[in-house]
Amino acid sequence: MIWQINLVLLSFAVIAALTAISVKDLLSAVVLLGAFSFFMCLLWTEMGAVDVAFTEAAVGAGVNTAFFIAAIYKTTRRTKD
Repeated sequence: MIWQINLVLLSFAVIAALTAISVKDLLSAVVLLGAFSFFMCLLWTEMGAVDVAFTEAAVGAGVNTAFFIAAIYKTTRRTKD
């Protein structure tokens, strides 16, 4: 394991997570949460936990992102701000 790569991937994951909770647009937040899952998948892969990385990629970055985007498009806005 190269600790510099781990640190960079962890930094990207933290930045994506903090940005996801600070944006106002729901679609942007979902995309950022998908990016967070992707960075965590890369981090797990680099650390040698390939089974955990595969699960994170399939469920976190794949299925959850698709379900969240589908839920956003099924809802309507109440106000016009």
